[in-house]
Amino acid sequence: MKKPLNAVLRGVTNDNVDPSVDAIKHSTLPLLLKFLGTDEGLNLKVVKRGLRPNGGGEIHFSCPCRAKLRPLQMKDSGLIRSIRGIAFACKVSPATGNRIGESAKKILKEYVADVYCYTDLCKGPKGGLSPGFGITLIAETVNGVRYAVDVCSNPADSNEEASIPEDLGENAANLLLDEIYRGGSVSSSNQSLALLLMCLGHRDISKIQTGQLSPFTIQFVRYIKLFFGVEFRLSGDEVSEDAEKGKVTFTCVGIGYSNLNKTVS
Repeated sequence: MKKPLNAVLRGVTNDNVDPSVDAIKHSTLPLLLKFLGTDEGLNLKVVKRGLRPNGGGEIHFSCPCRAKLRPLQMKDSGLIRSIRGIAFACKVSPATGNRIGESAKKILKEYVADVYCYTDLCKGPKGGLSPGFGITLIAETVNGVRYAVDVCSNPADSNEEASIPEDLGENAANLLLDEIYRGGSVSSSNQSLALLLMCLGHRDISKIQTGQLSPFTIQFVRYIKLFFGVEFRLSGDEVSEDAEKGKVTFTCVGIGYSNLNKTVS
């Protein structure tokens, strides 16, 4: 692949199953940037939001092409510097977004002074085909590590109770505090991506520290060994005396996977 990737994706942008477009934009892309070494052409733009069950969302994603990925060593996450939130409301009362944000801020302000929530009111076509609301919270450390969590209202066609904005905000704040407690140099939702990029990187040592491993990440490590023959060296956290945090340091040597088209050009 010689030319940069430009893709238009349509469907559901926010739900309670997968990471939202906001979490990907503000947490996953900064991680990818560290492996690419350049942010030129790396962007994700939300054109329309889409919620379950009917979707209707649209995003524009662009990513540059690189010959090889950089090795990366990330262990010290550092202290939390700021917390930002994106509260969205699609085809519902405009006050809903503010109610979610204020509810989350009330809890987070007790721990971090720099807390701010943006409100994204989506009306008409920009709100997709289904009504709903939710929030994405992103905590950034002094070393540039970002933790992200998502909470979204229950779909209109589900058998579950109708979601209350204040409850969603409190739930999101508690989930973010739990994510920060786990620690590590990558967010839980980005563990598998970080390990894959380490495996595909330059033939050099890469090292990252994660919080408690998710079941998905554990199985993903097995797949990496099966498909690429790469084994990670795992070691426990030597600094923290709290074993319940379950921090794990992954170390490996990349296979040196390269973009041949980019090399030839």
